[in-house]
Amino acid sequence: MKRRKISLADFRPQLERIERRHFLKQSLSLGALTMLSGCTLKDEDAVDRLLFAMSRFNDAAQAALFNPSKLAPLYSEAEITTPFPFNAYYEEGLAPVIDGERYRLLLSGLIENKRPWSLEELRDLPQVSQITRHVCVEGWSAIGKWGGVPFRVFLERIGADMTARYVGFRCADNYSTSIDMPSALHPQTLLALDFPGLPGETKYGFPVKIRIPTKLGFKNPKFVVEIFVTNDNPGGYWEDKGYNWFSGS
Repeated sequence: MKRRKISLADFRPQLERIERRHFLKQSLSLGALTMLSGCTLKDEDAVDRLLFAMSRFNDAAQAALFNPSKLAPLYSEAEITTPFPFNAYYEEGLAPVIDGERYRLLLSGLIENKRPWSLEELRDLPQVSQITRHVCVEGWSAIGKWGGVPFRVFLERIGADMTARYVGFRCADNYSTSIDMPSALHPQTLLALDFPGLPGETKYGFPVKIRIPTKLGFKNPKFVVEIFVTNDNPGGYWEDKGYNWFSGS
């Protein structure tokens, strides 16, 4: 009898479950983890439910503690990490390459003016730059320089409902994420048009990235093709797998 060749795909569901549980445990406080002592670790569904509940509790606690006027640290040109590391859920060679001339940023949801924006129109808006630290949930960090439009300025220009609860993002690499409105309005949150790396490189998110130095890296979407405003939590690529939704850095 011929044996079937075993591939990594056969174990992907189990690996994703282990990865999600490991991340959730890392996300919880020591005090919260002690509550797991009342569960049998063989009862994976019960443990998962408790971990998810604690993760959501952490989200609420982080949101309550978030200071919308507190700034993330700024750095000098000399402190920029070179080369800046690439990070995504896929290999670097699979990063999308988008035609900047044909690019249009789509808008939807609780926004008064939903007309698409070209890259040229975005560059006509007030521009700023910042040198801040990107903090990855995997445990590494890097300092980079980003330039672009203060996100609050853009939201005001399009008539976004500032009283709405969430801003969501859809990306050309099939990624998605969402943030709370106070984080969207933070003075350092940037609709980034200029990125770390060498001139002409597009792998870091060209033409539009949302740079949020007050949040972990996976909350900073790249290759953004659509922005929407809503009162319903849209989740996101990693958030739907159990990662903390708020994820302040």
